[in-house]
Amino acid sequence: HGRNRRVTKDMGQKVNPTSFRTGVMVGWKSRWYASKKEFSELLLEDQKIRKFIKTKYKFAGIPKIEIERTRDEVKVSMFTARPGVIIGRKGQEVERLQAELQDLVGRRINIKIEEVGRPEIQAQLVAEDIAEQLAKRASFRRTMKRSIEQTMDAGAKGIKVQLSGRLAGSEMARCEKAG
Repeated sequence: HGRNRRVTKDMGQKVNPTSFRTGVMVGWKSRWYASKKEFSELLLEDQKIRKFIKTKYKFAGIPKIEIERTRDEVKVSMFTARPGVIIGRKGQEVERLQAELQDLVGRRINIKIEEVGRPEIQAQLVAEDIAEQLAKRASFRRTMKRSIEQTMDAGAKGIKVQLSGRLAGSEMARCEKAG
């Protein structure tokens, strides 16, 4: 009866690396305090903002979005590898984004854009780059090797990459590790 289940070494015991480090090495992604009544709706609002920005600027390379709240406004800090994509000509794109977010949330929104120095070291951005390459039908082994080399050249101490799914168009899904 347990024949079809693929057992990994540490099945069901994986901790999310970000939440594991939150408060120790990594700060909170949302910085605000709310009463029990408001908490759930504000949390959903945060999620809505993040989702909206992520889908609108898929190719701007955004590893994290921080949200702070004061009584009357929401401060959204976006960290991005390509600030030009978000800012646009003469800052028009930022104003448009601000207006769209205000319509979405119904509060005053203050947007701050910060550039990510050395995007090759950000795990989220490396993963997005690999995904983009695979979507363009690039060879997965070459893509993995290239991203590992780039990251190590950028001065990272180490990198592990794991791809899984139907690699190279094979019928059988499998897992490939490198690093």
